[in-house]
Amino acid sequence: MQAELVLDTRCGLGEGPVWDEREGWLYWVDIMAGRIHRWRPGTAAQEAMETQEPVGAAALREGGGLVCALQSGFAVAARFGSALEPLACYEGASPELRMNDGKCDTAGRFWAGTMAFDFRPGAGALYRLDPGGAVTRVLDGVTISNGMDWSADGTRMYYIDSPRRTVDVFDFDAAPGAIANRRTVIEIPEEAGVPDGMTLDAEGRIWVALWGGGAVRCYSPEGKLEEVIEVAAPQTTSCCFGGADFDVLFITSARDGLSEEQLAGAPHSGGVFAVRPGARGRAMGRFAG
Repeated sequence: MQAELVLDTRCGLGEGPVWDEREGWLYWVDIMAGRIHRWRPGTAAQEAMETQEPVGAAALREGGGLVCALQSGFAVAARFGSALEPLACYEGASPELRMNDGKCDTAGRFWAGTMAFDFRPGAGALYRLDPGGAVTRVLDGVTISNGMDWSADGTRMYYIDSPRRTVDVFDFDAAPGAIANRRTVIEIPEEAGVPDGMTLDAEGRIWVALWGGGAVRCYSPEGKLEEVIEVAAPQTTSCCFGGADFDVLFITSARDGLSEEQLAGAPHSGGVFAVRPGARGRAMGRFAG
């Protein structure tokens, strides 16, 4: 399958698509530009808001507005475009680190991880922001904290630390938001690219965006490769299901670091792509704080 370009935004580091099923907006971030975008598919409605610092991820809030994982910590916006209000810092915050990918679980907790600007091995961590504002460091020794999602029954959490070239799964205790018993479910071969963002569909299949691979791969819950979606942007970063029936896979990409020759061959790098892969997703969690 081939994904089609739907929005030529040319983001430097487009990441973290989020579908708002209530209002019909697609949200995503341009990390190093410090910008959150949103677009209503099928229309010309497109907006952006500035965060004044790198923004690794943004998620919807149950009561409206956004929660964000900024370089300096967690913040909220009462509505799209309004000023960000600091909510909580995270342990170990420093000018050498920034937040990367993040997502909300079904209990309304926001999870986001960190990485070093120089990609130093083991410098990052994974954090959980509870609705009351408490921040817990749940995983150490992370290099590039990236995609995550939860099984529909809430018993498993999937997670990517990109340089490991794996998708790992934890046992997930939904009540306290605890993870345990890490093991690998998917190994990504070097020639396929580096695993970046990911999402699960309604059947529990795992869709993984491949940085350097120009593709999204779909795996069964057991880790068997089932589908490859080609993307005309080598630095494919993340994906989510959306649309009225959750049957559209939206895919983000990046152009930072590509040479002039590479950009000539992939001029729409940094854009948003979409495909109907014959699968359906489900609503993403919203922050309850």
